[in-house]
Amino acid sequence: MSKFGDLISSSKFIFFNFYSNDSFEVFADSELKALAESFKNFGKVIKIDAERNKELVEMLQVKSYPTFMLYKDGLMVWRDNQNQKPNEIISSIQPYLKE
Repeated sequence: MSKFGDLISSSKFIFFNFYSNDSFEVFADSELKALAESFKNFGKVIKIDAERNKELVEMLQVKSYPTFMLYKDGLMVWRDNQNQKPNEIISSIQPYLKE
């Protein structure tokens, strides 16, 4: 849990993709790589396996997959659980990326 706290306290944006292999809705690795490429000037993209991080998933009340979260300076600034394409996600978070 402390690693998560260290990650979100960054002054750069941290984008999380919570996923489960049991979910029918999957954000493909190729899509995540495309998102990471588009996002690289703003911060990091991190993929989190819900099964391996149950305590974190419970703490953040992640109930469906994929769930996406955007953090900056320790605060969640955006969250969504709709399966979207990378360009749709970038459009959704664009207003938050303006500093």
